[in-house]
Amino acid sequence: MNRLLFITKVRDLFFSRKALKVCGFLFFTIIMTAVIASQNFFFQGIIENGISKKDIIAQKTLTVIDTKRTEQHRKEVAQKVDPILTPAEDDFIKTNLETLENSIWQIRKKDVPMDVKREEVSLLFDITDKSKKEFVISFLLKSEDTALREAFEKSTLTLQNILGKGITEKDFERNNIDNIILNNLVSNVSRRQISIINALLSQIIVPNLVVDEFATEIARKNAESSVKPYEITFQKGDKILFEGEPVTRLKRDALRQAGYNVYELNWQGLLAIYVLVSLATLIFINYMRFFEKQFFEAKYLSLMAVLSLLLAGIAVVIPTGFSPYVLPIPAYVLLLAIFTNPRVAFVAITVLLTVLTTGMQYPAQFIVAFVLLSLATMVTVSQIRYSRRFDLIKAGFLISLTGVVIVLAIYLLERCLIDVSNGLIFKNSIFVILNGIVSSMIALGTLPLFESLFKIITPYGLAELADHNQPLLKRLQFEAPGTYHHSLMVSNLCEAAAEAIGANPILARVGAFYHDIGKLKRPLFFVENQSYFGIENPHTKLSPRVSKMVITAHPKDGVELAKEYGLPAVISNFILQHHGEGLASYFYNQAIKEEGAENVKEEQFRYTGPKPNMKETAILMIADAVESAVRSLKNPTSEEIEQIIDKIIVERLNDGQLADSPLTLHDIKVIAATFSRILRGMQHNRIKYQENIEEELRKNKINMPSKLLDADLESKIQQLEDKTHPETSDKKNDEGQK
Repeated sequence: MNRLLFITKVRDLFFSRKALKVCGFLFFTIIMTAVIASQNFFFQGIIENGISKKDIIAQKTLTVIDTKRTEQHRKEVAQKVDPILTPAEDDFIKTNLETLENSIWQIRKKDVPMDVKREEVSLLFDITDKSKKEFVISFLLKSEDTALREAFEKSTLTLQNILGKGITEKDFERNNIDNIILNNLVSNVSRRQISIINALLSQIIVPNLVVDEFATEIARKNAESSVKPYEITFQKGDKILFEGEPVTRLKRDALRQAGYNVYELNWQGLLAIYVLVSLATLIFINYMRFFEKQFFEAKYLSLMAVLSLLLAGIAVVIPTGFSPYVLPIPAYVLLLAIFTNPRVAFVAITVLLTVLTTGMQYPAQFIVAFVLLSLATMVTVSQIRYSRRFDLIKAGFLISLTGVVIVLAIYLLERCLIDVSNGLIFKNSIFVILNGIVSSMIALGTLPLFESLFKIITPYGLAELADHNQPLLKRLQFEAPGTYHHSLMVSNLCEAAAEAIGANPILARVGAFYHDIGKLKRPLFFVENQSYFGIENPHTKLSPRVSKMVITAHPKDGVELAKEYGLPAVISNFILQHHGEGLASYFYNQAIKEEGAENVKEEQFRYTGPKPNMKETAILMIADAVESAVRSLKNPTSEEIEQIIDKIIVERLNDGQLADSPLTLHDIKVIAATFSRILRGMQHNRIKYQENIEEELRKNKINMPSKLLDADLESKIQQLEDKTHPETSDKKNDEGQK
């Protein structure tokens, strides 16, 4: 029992979140250390930065295989081997000719009209030339028996000649069958017989030589193995390497034969780099943990790790001595800034540059230049509105110009102390210009890939979802126009409030667009759509419990639609959370009246949730209810609007619906003030706009459509319902939930 308990505890420890975090940290730091150290710390014996540190002389005669050249030659030889063909289908082809002959004789013997015979024979031959086909049919039906037997005998002999030589697929591809038949005809064949033989054999000939893939592959392998390796010989006393010579694969193999360990590790250097990488990683993780909590998630940290490893890998593969200004560091900053924010991107690249510069032994001015350039990139990307992807290319041009200024300033400063060639300055300036432009293209091209891989929605992805030509929004516009108009109004409120409190305005706006898409399943059950279609409220014929089920099902229906149309998970949060666990108060009160308070439980009339856990979804909950409530009033005053906003916020707070959200009381106050300002403007503009339209129509003597004449139809319906149902106030408050 104790042993089982111990095993269980060990298993739980290994698969715990803390253990997984530790494993992830170790994996990243070890891989990053290996990548950074691979260029300068794996060849410390006689090689440094891929260059020989000294002359290496062969102490004995060495023979080394030029592996690269040998492999290339073997591939060329294998490609020249012709496919091996094997005979097949001979008996099948011969049988087909015999069957065709028997069919002709049977048709000739039938006691039926000649037209019927001609039709039957016609079915046996696929000849496009009508005159030729007519000639063949006439010969086969009307010729003497001896002439027909002779034609089939010569056809059989010709077929044997053809099969003996073989027919391949290429013969059919080249439409070469007629020539094959002519070239293999038996002797003493008349022109008339040639046409008949050609017609007969064309119907039954198929390739009898096919490629033997197995035999062909063996032949190619044998050809490869027959190639003798290219050998390079170093005589005793010859120099294997000269000081300063780049070390190729051939030279490394020669050094191994000479007794040198080219993979001798500098353990001291490796340990120092690992400590540096680990310390930098811990600092960055704790920065994210305490100052960027919204991005302290596995998907964001994984993205940063992958991008960091990719950048380090690019740094390693760049040839030694080549300018480090070709590193696509702006692309790294751009991508991280888009996926997180510019501040996180700047901190990440600063930490990474510190490690790279130390491990790769870059000059000091490099880190200064790219820290400044990263800062410029951070400022540039913060100005992007994410409305067009081309703005990213424009940002690349700005980064290039800034980079040139930074590099020139550093080199001009250096020239005061040391001699720097104009060629070096010009070369690195060109590299920086190209780097900025190419980096923006890299960021633009890889954005969709990383979005899909790490399931992170970017502002560009949100901007695409905000396009009103999106299928779901088009459906909402035509199938549920009232809901569509409501969503537009709510999106304006959410965007303004999110911007006012420092939340994500783009995310808030897009989430508001889609929050009610679940109403597409039953659009006519929601009051805002009923006036558009001129129908009676169907809830008057349903029990409160059934109506509640229909109304509270739209978040779940919306999530299903979101999955069907491939919307990201963050948008599904808006759909699920915009009502939280709120109460459908109108139907709850109706149920109490019909069934009695003792038979109705409040939890039976609540939404399934969950409660909002983001600032943006919490804003949506309030905006959704506020917009519906204000819309239900006719020409509300500023005081009425503020009272409605305060009432709804207090109700949500008292009901605990905002308990899981990160909103502060100050945020809520700012949200309320923002909603009040926008709704007052909307009400004023709407009334004035309608008056102007009507005045303009009267001025120009234009007849208004019937729907426009009934612009206050909704308010009339509402007045009628108020007379029928005294509890209208409860219903108005609940319309936002519908």
